[in-house]
Amino acid sequence: MSKKALAYVVFFAVLLVSFYYFLFRGTDNWKVKMPVISYVQPFSFTNQDGKPFTDKQLLNKITVVEYFFTTCKGICPKLNTNMKLVYEEFKGQADFQILSHTCMPEVDSVPVLKHYADSLGVNTNIWVFVTGRKDSLYQMARGSYLLDDPKNNVEKIEDQFIHTQFFALIDREGKVRGKVYDGLKAFEVEQLRRDIAKLLKDK
Repeated sequence: MSKKALAYVVFFAVLLVSFYYFLFRGTDNWKVKMPVISYVQPFSFTNQDGKPFTDKQLLNKITVVEYFFTTCKGICPKLNTNMKLVYEEFKGQADFQILSHTCMPEVDSVPVLKHYADSLGVNTNIWVFVTGRKDSLYQMARGSYLLDDPKNNVEKIEDQFIHTQFFALIDREGKVRGKVYDGLKAFEVEQLRRDIAKLLKDK
């Protein structure tokens, strides 16, 4: 190939790359491809320090959400062992957090959540534990995070009990992304970690 022909090839290659860059830059096509499966509705709960925690505090953060209760002897210890792995990997990221909701607010008071958080040895500015009204907590699990069947809302609240092994992933705009992740399965926790990393890179 002559030098002139090579120069033309290089020129058109650069032109093509530049075209696609300017075509997609600043659009959603330039961002991470991960389905939006739901949207976080407004809420106000109380954290382990007795302070309000609202949906506004999800904005500009990548957040992993779960439900548990402190006296659980079944799946919750395993779930939070796996969540601790996620915490350790991303705790150095300023725009990352974990939000754990109690599913037994009648038991998990603010002091109980504080004691539980301390027992895990985590930074509660990064891993937040919240309690609140049972109906509000359960509505969020079903209507926003898709961690339980919304049809269960028709039952009497005093007869309800959520015991789910699933995690949700929230982006900086309060959108539930990716899928519902099974926190008991190592390969799904690994997928969650990969998806968190993708969203953290997507500014």
